[in-house]
Amino acid sequence: MTSGAVYLDNNATTAIDPRVLAVMEECWRTAFANPGSAHAFGRASRRVLEDSRESICAILDAEPDELVFTSGGTESVNTAVYGLTRGRRGIMALTDGEHPAVRESCRHAALDGWSTVSIPVDSSGRIAQDRLSSLPWHDIRLTCLILAHNETGVIQDTASLANHCRSLGIPLVLDAVQAIGKIPFSFRASQATAMAFAAHKFHGPRGVGGLLVRRGLRMPSLLHGGHQEHGRRAGTEAVPLIAGMARALELWHSEMTERQQRVQALRDYLQQGLRAQCAPVMIHGAQAPRLPNTLSIAFPGVPGEALLVSLHLAGIACSLGSTCASGSAEPAPSLLAMGVPAEICRSSVRFSLSHLNTMQELDTAMVQISQIVKKLRKEDAP
Repeated sequence: MTSGAVYLDNNATTAIDPRVLAVMEECWRTAFANPGSAHAFGRASRRVLEDSRESICAILDAEPDELVFTSGGTESVNTAVYGLTRGRRGIMALTDGEHPAVRESCRHAALDGWSTVSIPVDSSGRIAQDRLSSLPWHDIRLTCLILAHNETGVIQDTASLANHCRSLGIPLVLDAVQAIGKIPFSFRASQATAMAFAAHKFHGPRGVGGLLVRRGLRMPSLLHGGHQEHGRRAGTEAVPLIAGMARALELWHSEMTERQQRVQALRDYLQQGLRAQCAPVMIHGAQAPRLPNTLSIAFPGVPGEALLVSLHLAGIACSLGSTCASGSAEPAPSLLAMGVPAEICRSSVRFSLSHLNTMQELDTAMVQISQIVKKLRKEDAP
């Protein structure tokens, strides 16, 4: 990277908090044993594991026995979709803008005879409540919904859908990977059947996440082996990673208000600056509640891929959208579902911030972004 590099890709992953790293380093030394072992070393690891479980569940308003530790958001989503579709048939309802982990999980379920139907969204990317009645609810057996969108940051109002699903006995899986550690969430109040999250989205370690599963629900395990996690996820638990995830969530919870205010001020500063310096621009989801850190913005007349490459060369880390879908030249399905024209989709990039960013970094970024946008627009002009 060049000097003055600025990291604005926090929805892809976040830098680990040094305080989280300190907890993990201590855990590697003192809780290294297998938590399933009966000796004193194993019992010490088990205490750390269960203390972490209780801490996470207290923050997410869930019961400790509802939490299954996983390797991250993708495994959590796959576990939920697999467990709720295995040995059954029916229709899955999901939005066109779901994360690839959800889309691909549902695609594989379709190989076993499931089919899918799209949950309609409006121009802001939120569920079109007035069009929900058109869905074939009598045949729907599973609903999947992204709580906070990884590309636009748009936050869904899930209450109506959750109530409807509950009244019909339809399981609801929430992909809350981008939401947890950024906005408050109550698993109890959500009425979700299952909810996925991942530590590396809130300054915790990569390689660890969680799946909350409503108490009393029994479903097949994705992995087979030992009886860890009460038989719901085989494999020795990664205690230091889990302890790091718990600490990261605790830090967010204790600093929640300050972080939200700071990161939203940074996001709005960047948004206003780019509007002023790079007009015309289009802010996706601007009229909807959004994650405080996310800015999905289109620069009409500028090829998004060329802009991305130029920004990376200038030391500005950002993305076209979901990192898990990178490499695809197709317009983002989430934006198309919102009615955004394909050419505007292709001119869109995502900037995602954290409380670790500074105004000075954004000033640096805006200079680079505006210069590159103006250059590309001139080159693209007839």
